[in-house]
Amino acid sequence: MLTGALLVTPADPSVPVPDALPDDLLNSAAINAWVVRLARFDRDVLDTERIEQLRALERLKSAAAAAQARIAVDLDTSMRAGQAAAGMPAQRQGRGVAAQVALARQESPYRGGRHLGLAKVLVAEMPHTLTALEQGAISEWRAGLLAQETIFLSREHRQLVDAHLCADPTGLHGWGDRRLTAEIRKIAYRLDPAGYTRRRAKAESERRVTSRPAPDVMARVTALLPVAHGVAVYAALRKAADTAIAAGDGRTRGQLMADTLVQRVTGQATAAGVPVEIHLIMTDRTLLGEGQGGGEDGGEDGGREQPALLAGYGPIPAGLARRLAVSAAETEVAWLRRLYSRPDSGRLVGMDSARRVFPAGLARFIEVRDQYCSTPWCDAPIRHIDHALPHHQGGTTSADNGNGTCAQCNYARQAPGWKVRPEPGPRHTLRITTPTGHGYRSTAPPPPGHPRFERRRRGASKQSRPSAQRCRP
Repeated sequence: MLTGALLVTPADPSVPVPDALPDDLLNSAAINAWVVRLARFDRDVLDTERIEQLRALERLKSAAAAAQARIAVDLDTSMRAGQAAAGMPAQRQGRGVAAQVALARQESPYRGGRHLGLAKVLVAEMPHTLTALEQGAISEWRAGLLAQETIFLSREHRQLVDAHLCADPTGLHGWGDRRLTAEIRKIAYRLDPAGYTRRRAKAESERRVTSRPAPDVMARVTALLPVAHGVAVYAALRKAADTAIAAGDGRTRGQLMADTLVQRVTGQATAAGVPVEIHLIMTDRTLLGEGQGGGEDGGEDGGREQPALLAGYGPIPAGLARRLAVSAAETEVAWLRRLYSRPDSGRLVGMDSARRVFPAGLARFIEVRDQYCSTPWCDAPIRHIDHALPHHQGGTTSADNGNGTCAQCNYARQAPGWKVRPEPGPRHTLRITTPTGHGYRSTAPPPPGHPRFERRRRGASKQSRPSAQRCRP
């Protein structure tokens, strides 16, 4: 029973809003004015009014998400029409639209693509869900669940699910995400059991392992597996941990499961013996343990405790960086690369290697300098090293004209109207101009020992991404 949830009824969208704004069509200037006004809400109120404020703001978030969905679809339609008029082949029309949506929303191209895909589904195939979102009856997350869980259905079947669940969205009140997902799957399977089975087979073909940085110098390794395999892996790790605990091992069950996973996957007796190639960006004072302490200003007194950067992860403590370097030398199972920077600007200017065989240096230099895809708000791993000014337009194959991108961003920039150019700056800087004329700057992250790096030490999640700045068209 969900009696507690049912006691709270959502605001009725049909009730007139006091002091409603004029019926003029909204533009970006009016919406930006709302953003400014939201910072001046009344805080000297009773707790009952604070609850009403929270509910009203949640409705506003949902309504804004619905408006963004319609705008994104209008943008996609307009740009496709323009590309078709210019003679672009149908299979290439729409390229780069999701990337522009992502930049406008200040998020990664992957998320921009998901947003555009969701918008198309809501506008074209799920009108009741879109209406519920506009009225604030469901959240953008719930709308995404409805679209994602019906992705394999035909247009007619998807509209049946849409009408069944969202024609009267009050029926969803008090439901959690798990209950909603289960209900969608039950209806979808009843409508198209063959399609449901095909989707399961396709999902199994997309099994994969990913790695992402986690707080406190940790990494999150995730495996997407068929359910039977996933349950078997977890059960095997838990059984090994329980056996070790019964034998008197003092580690926790979680520690034992994690250590067993590393040992069984790598084949090493201990996790510390895993062969690895380490790309560290660090000052000589950090590496050698010299200096007078860890000054926050990054000046001469910011010595041995300045953090280093581990390529592919982000900032790590100086002590850990030294330990990695020492471990590499003692076990001979790792290689250490060092990068040099100008002390005044922090611009990376060269790289050496302690490894016997040195691969193509320039591409690796750019990859380690940029750390992540150079598109603002995209923190995907670098897959392509590309020319900012294209080679056929006279662009040089150099560090200044090179930039590292993920595959999706590089393909998006091949669409007509995109332009990427290097700009002068204290560190490697690019100006990215979209087909609509909007400009964005991307600057390579500051290396250790640079004042800006030191000021942002406590914001590790921001340090590991290229900085971004909106530019005037």
